[in-house]
Amino acid sequence: MKNDVVPVQIRGILPANSGCALFVGNDKKVFVINVEPNMGAVIGMFLRDTPKERPLTHDLIQSIFKGFSISVERVVITELKNSTYFARLILQQQNEVARKIVEIDARPSDCLALATAQKRPIFVSHALFEQVEDMTEVLDRINENGNEAE
Repeated sequence: MKNDVVPVQIRGILPANSGCALFVGNDKKVFVINVEPNMGAVIGMFLRDTPKERPLTHDLIQSIFKGFSISVERVVITELKNSTYFARLILQQQNEVARKIVEIDARPSDCLALATAQKRPIFVSHALFEQVEDMTEVLDRINENGNEAE
């Protein structure tokens, strides 16, 4: 797997016309995943460790995971089809008897929210990373103009 994926992180979150632009990447390349406005806000809250008055859906999922000794191992954004990104959520369940790994198809926004909440690694498939348009200059211009991305 190590050669098939590229480690990335969320480099910025900005409001966009149709929702929220998540800038995802590393020092070599940054690309954009558009998500619903509320998902951008949730991911931003997890990035900043913002306290919440009531548990959000992803907090509930984390509580369920904790109750069953499940943790997010990592997430992998796998492909882009018809302008839609796909991702896999890799979970680990460990108890005194065994360790089990489960891979689940999930929306990238949910994967990113859970990985951010649990401070777990984010990866992009190598093939997808080569395919996406590099938006590093756009993010740099936004940051230089004082419209700091989160």
